[in-house]
Amino acid sequence: MRPEGEPDPSGPSVPATISLPEITMKAVVLSVILSASLAGANAYLGLFAGMTVSASIPAAVVSLAVLRLFRRSNILENNIVQTAASAGEALAAGVIFTIPALVLIKYWGAFDYWQTTAIAAVGGILGVVFTIPLRRALIEGARLRFPEGVATAEVLKVGSKTSPQDDGSARGPATGFRMLLGAAGLAGVTKLGESGLRLWVEAIEGAAFMGKSVVYVGMNLSPALIGVGFIIGLNTALVVFVGGAMGWLILMPILGILDDSPRGGPAIEAAMTIWSEQIRYVGIGGMLVGGVWTVAQMHGPVVESLRRLVESYRARMRPLATDGGAAIPRTDRDAGLPWILALFLGGALAMFVLYRSVMGGTLPAATMTVVMLLAAFLFSAVAAYMSGIVGSSSNPVSGVTIATLMLAALCLVLIMGHGHPAGPAAALLIAAVVCCAAAMGGDNLQDLKTGHLVGATPWKQQVMQVIGVVTAALIMAPVLSLLQAKYGIGEATPDHPQPLSAPQAMLMASIAEGVFGRNLPWHLVGLGAGVALVTIWADRIQAARGAALRFPVLAVALGFYLPLKLSAAILVGALLAAFARRQRLQDAGGMDLGLLCAAGLITGEALMGILLAVPVALTGVWPAFGADPLQLFEVPPLGPWPGVLVLGLVAAVLLRAGARTH
Repeated sequence: MRPEGEPDPSGPSVPATISLPEITMKAVVLSVILSASLAGANAYLGLFAGMTVSASIPAAVVSLAVLRLFRRSNILENNIVQTAASAGEALAAGVIFTIPALVLIKYWGAFDYWQTTAIAAVGGILGVVFTIPLRRALIEGARLRFPEGVATAEVLKVGSKTSPQDDGSARGPATGFRMLLGAAGLAGVTKLGESGLRLWVEAIEGAAFMGKSVVYVGMNLSPALIGVGFIIGLNTALVVFVGGAMGWLILMPILGILDDSPRGGPAIEAAMTIWSEQIRYVGIGGMLVGGVWTVAQMHGPVVESLRRLVESYRARMRPLATDGGAAIPRTDRDAGLPWILALFLGGALAMFVLYRSVMGGTLPAATMTVVMLLAAFLFSAVAAYMSGIVGSSSNPVSGVTIATLMLAALCLVLIMGHGHPAGPAAALLIAAVVCCAAAMGGDNLQDLKTGHLVGATPWKQQVMQVIGVVTAALIMAPVLSLLQAKYGIGEATPDHPQPLSAPQAMLMASIAEGVFGRNLPWHLVGLGAGVALVTIWADRIQAARGAALRFPVLAVALGFYLPLKLSAAILVGALLAAFARRQRLQDAGGMDLGLLCAAGLITGEALMGILLAVPVALTGVWPAFGADPLQLFEVPPLGPWPGVLVLGLVAAVLLRAGARTH
């Protein structure tokens, strides 16, 4: 294995002296379809599980399988497709972490289409623009792994071998596509039975009173969550679960004893009340400290990137003045400076107009715009650097968004005071743009790393990143509206007693309202900050020892904030991945079928979840449909056992697939 950061000795797949078609009509059409589909799927997953996963590898496999049906296709076309598709799913993460908070604080009664689209599009495009100057510094200069970018490049290289002498490698894309499709079908049918027809319950769980306190255990029966754990790996999943166990199994009984409020109703309801009203604020404190810590760690690379930006454009202009730019290789050409400036100024103007409509004044709107632009650049760089270290799936975007939200809220409090009715919404509107930019920053650098390894043209990838952003932005509001109608988001109601948990959006709403209303339970926030400091100290010790097991502070904080049943299922998936990879006899660089199977489980359940929301949404137009026309039973008659059997099947399939490459 070559040292981290050392150039690939074999060079790119396509040398700079050779030009192949990249942005073709079939690639653009497939990119738009995949971007929209994966954005919708990731929106559901993020609201359901509180985390998202990169879709670059599944998108690459689908692209390889589809484009092979045409007479002429090449590795750079496939790279263009996965670039745009993964941009769509990354934007979904930025949207669902923040935009639902505007509904949760009752600023919007429903998801506003044009404002949602504008925020998503501008934030995503700024993420593209701000990471263009970082490409050389972080991909060519810094010694970073970009694990998902490298893995995607390997999938593209293996899948592009089409000659009979490749020992069957040409069958790789078809095998991977079948695995992806079969897993998606299994998860989709499971979601239909559990959530659509209501034949069985979504989790196996229980709680009991112990004197004045309450204890709870449970695990969700979702194939998608098993897939999430399989992808993110044992270290992250274990740390998230440890955070959850500390909150639910240790802190909850203690808080139950200290709480003098009367108990009524089932023990599960009492446990959920303690979690939602107390424990999640411990998670807020942990995420606040984790966000600040992340930013503090990244200040050096950000300053270096700015210096490299100035140097790179000076160097670029010198050969342009003498020979028309021929000295710049095709594989080193970024988008032109006029294009970058036009997108930057257009995005800034659009947000100024939106902010002015919210605040009703030029000075507050200008302040919001400046804070948004500075934070978007800073945190796009932070997210890009973190993706180079841990990958975009594990990128702590929520942490930098929390830091942005706190900064924006404090700035607005200084200008408007605590009592301004639009204050929380204004702070969230800033954080939403920054979150979308940061999510895109991490994903973009992964894709540009893939392009660097396969010999792509950077400016063409950057154009496709913008296309992926715009595609996803156009469909986000309808997807959120469908999910709200079917499941509810964040807050339990009589119509939606078990809503999508939306932990990050709930967190953002709590912080925004708490800062302006001065009603955050600061003692619990302080407790979470203390836990985070201890976690950082422990992680630094592990780093100094060179230990494989690390304690990312934001993962621990997320464990406090997630329902325990979700983090338990994620841990099961990670354990399956660890066991499967121990059984793998060899890894010759082929496609990881276990990874593709897990991605299929996530995609199938998420897309079925969105499809099940369509009939519910139609009841507003055709009331004859009934409240939920697909639902057969008010109370699931089969209990949790069909779900347990399905998870047994899922585990067997994942273990078999994870022990193989193709």
